[in-house]
Amino acid sequence: MAQPTHARRQADWWRSAVIYQVYVRSFADGDGDGTGDLAGVRARLPYLAELGVDALWFNPWYLSPMKDGGYDVADYRTVDPAFGTLAEAEKLIAEARELGMRTIVDIVPNHVSDQHPWFRAALAAGPGSPERELFHFRPGRGVNGELPPNDWPSQFVGSTEPVWTRLPDGDWYLHLFTPEQPDLNWAHPAVRREHEDVLRFWFERGVAGVRIDSAALLAKDPDLPDLAGAPDPHPFVDRDELHDIYRSWRAVADEYGGVFVGEVWLPDAERFARYLRPDELHTAFNFAFLSCPWDADRLRAAVDSTLAEHAPVGAPATWVLCNHDITRTVTRYGRADTGFDFAAKAFGTPTDLALGTRRARAAALLSLALPGSVYLYQGEELGLPEADIPVGRIEDPMHHRSGGTDPGRDGCRVPLPWSADAPHAGFGSREEPWLPQPADWAAYAADRQERDPHSMLTLYREALAARPAFGEGPLTWLPAPEGVLAFTRADGAVCVVNLSATAAELPAHSELLLSSGPLDESGRLPQDTAVWLRA
Repeated sequence: MAQPTHARRQADWWRSAVIYQVYVRSFADGDGDGTGDLAGVRARLPYLAELGVDALWFNPWYLSPMKDGGYDVADYRTVDPAFGTLAEAEKLIAEARELGMRTIVDIVPNHVSDQHPWFRAALAAGPGSPERELFHFRPGRGVNGELPPNDWPSQFVGSTEPVWTRLPDGDWYLHLFTPEQPDLNWAHPAVRREHEDVLRFWFERGVAGVRIDSAALLAKDPDLPDLAGAPDPHPFVDRDELHDIYRSWRAVADEYGGVFVGEVWLPDAERFARYLRPDELHTAFNFAFLSCPWDADRLRAAVDSTLAEHAPVGAPATWVLCNHDITRTVTRYGRADTGFDFAAKAFGTPTDLALGTRRARAAALLSLALPGSVYLYQGEELGLPEADIPVGRIEDPMHHRSGGTDPGRDGCRVPLPWSADAPHAGFGSREEPWLPQPADWAAYAADRQERDPHSMLTLYREALAARPAFGEGPLTWLPAPEGVLAFTRADGAVCVVNLSATAAELPAHSELLLSSGPLDESGRLPQDTAVWLRA
């Protein structure tokens, strides 16, 4: 018997969902200590439900020394006391589900914290011990072992520091990120068993999915060869052994009806698609679209290539404009270089926020009209710009490991403004929050935007409510002037985005569903504006 349509949509909800990313530390402070927490999120669940999102993705909330924003995990089964308790997490998952929102948690499989019990046991056990086999410990090179075991670079772009740290006993250990994040040895069966158990732990607590951090980095060439000479295959990126790992993970997810989204940065479209085969990950983040400049031809090429990559494996595309690592959309689109590249980040880059806001509004309608799922980073619906963090307050290790040249990622992680007239813009803290808010943050407060029919928040709410008009059909490009993107989906819904230098005529239509900005006096679509139409 065929499965009812409603049941099918429930089972594959992730194929077209809008998923809101919650960076807990900066979302809302429920206990007033300056750090966002689960109590703060629970209090704001009605706001998220009214926004109209389908699921919430939480950055790591596990026990952590916070040397890298929680991506240095000391215990995957414990919530960090700064955020709350495991019982609160379980309540949050249940309460969100009652409001129609599923929960996705973040798993960090490439590395753990140096405070993780496994690593502490490895340090105590000494060279050659079974405990050290769970990580990558090696003797150094050179006459006295004083040189690192190989020449691998840090995964923090621009970092000038090595990925090997030497211990007093002479052994070196590998950490592709910070020294406080030792890499696990995924060739060891205990590492695989532990992570499968962690997946079950969270699925049994009601989560609907898992986001996999640095998903293409887990497996390493056991010989740990130098990168010099460009070895093929790469010794630690996109190795074939990864696929067996994710097949075993998929079997676990299928037990619970769970889904995966992988953080997979790969330039090779064919190899990227391998992660999305039916027995591996369900989805992966689309970084080509995220980093694409505000240019009609390049955006169309990014959309086409993304859909082409996913078509052979039948996986849905994902669309995202910003996340906890990326310069905020309003700021990025207001600069001369509207793309994104970690290596190009610099202090003092000139920005036209009015221009960036117009483009961000148009980009919101563009991304929400595309086929697949959409990830919305907290604060994007408020039109928040990137904040300038005083150098002395920057916490991000990317800044410190670059020798101070990289501004880091804290500028997109500043605590949210909720109430314009409340201290610290209503974030909830008695004292200053863990990152300082800009002086004008109250202007972006959610309560102020709720009363403004032309605000970014209103636009997002209206767009999420109207998004079903595009149905579940494929994308078909329509004829359009140079610099204009126009396409249709199911049910005659049309999206038009004008990236040209002049106003554009709208195609024939029966109804204007939504506009990112006003049309001109002649009813044409101004530059950097998007509309949804019904044909």
